[in-house]
Amino acid sequence: MEFILNNKKVRYDGDPSRRLLDVLRDDFDMTEQKEGCREGECGACAVLLNKKSINSCITAIGSLEGQEVMTLEGYRETKQYKVLEEAFAKAGAVQCGFCIPGMIMAAESLLSENPNPSEADIREGIAGNLCRCTGYNMIIEGIQMAAKEGKGLW
Repeated sequence: MEFILNNKKVRYDGDPSRRLLDVLRDDFDMTEQKEGCREGECGACAVLLNKKSINSCITAIGSLEGQEVMTLEGYRETKQYKVLEEAFAKAGAVQCGFCIPGMIMAAESLLSENPNPSEADIREGIAGNLCRCTGYNMIIEGIQMAAKEGKGLW
């Protein structure tokens, strides 16, 4: 099967029932997505599928024929990532860092649909991502900063 991975057409010829997370990490050496809960509950494994955040730990690779997948490795090449990275740093949103790849992908998904979200919109947009360190307020502040500083990018 073929799909687009980080803006490049790739081919995968293995078991179509394997989890996207495992294929990304083991076959394509994309390790920014983390193994957290294995149940689609924590968001640490989030990637963008056709620009929407999904949990790669519960997505079968066989369902991706012709689809577009963006991992943090690919997203890092964008201007939007640079704005989010800087805003998260300014807000102190990164502590242990385990949840941050998923939070960044959730933020991108949210901002691409709603470039000027309210705090409630942000809370809803990151609701599928768990963080044990920050209490979420600094992450929300980082997304608010990114929305302002990256005006026009989303």
